Amino acid sequence: MSILIISDIHANLAAFQAVLEDAAGQWDTIWCLGDLVGYGPNPNECVNLLKEHDHISLSGNHDWAVLDRLDIHSFNDDAQYAVKWTQSVLTDETRTYLETLPTALIKPPFTLTHASPRQPVWEYILDSYTAAINFEYFDTPYCLVGHTHVPVIFNQENKQVVPYRPQEHDKAQLDDTRCIINPGSVGQPRDADPRASYALLDTDKMTWEYRRVAYPIAETQSQMRESGMPIKLINRLEHGW
Repeated sequence: MSILIISDIHANLAAFQAVLEDAAGQWDTIWCLGDLVGYGPNPNECVNLLKEHDHISLSGNHDWAVLDRLDIHSFNDDAQYAVKWTQSVLTDETRTYLETLPTALIKPPFTLTHASPRQPVWEYILDSYTAAINFEYFDTPYCLVGHTHVPVIFNQENKQVVPYRPQEHDKAQLDDTRCIINPGSVGQPRDADPRASYALLDTDKMTWEYRRVAYPIAETQSQMRESGMPIKLINRLEHGW
């Protein structure tokens, strides 16, 4: 089976549409690792588009925030504004859908979580030290995470954790090496590449392929301006940070 792996759409409809178009005909189902909403201008549209396809999805910290499951004072000022704005436009249907999402799932041989297996909603796995700790918190060979908006594979080799920063179209063979894998972000990449990031997982061949696709950033930025979003959130899209 071929699976489209996405994370951190963050209400960026143009980016999500670009990913679906770029990967069209190459996947059977979608695994979304959370943060469907927050930051971007199209929360309801992104949720509705995901629901059109066979999929599973997790809940991320921004999804929790709009549901009042997190104290948003732990967010920076720009993120707080985005949360409050999202709450003001969220439909009852979208809210009900977000309320159903789990924070973690096991789909053998994969553990799926938004942030980390140790703290599924909030912890950032940005370095080998944090990754090494988290290998103790899942039992499957592989763990898929999002949250950092940075594509990376952390391989556990001889009790050492080795990070691998992939390039576009890099294809990793998933073997006996345990690993934590992040597909990057669809809607707000933070690895200095503004293109939407996603991955294709082939569970028959056990391969993981990284993909990038350009999208009309100016379109999303224009909608964010109309929504009164902070300028930092608008500008960061074109720089990939």
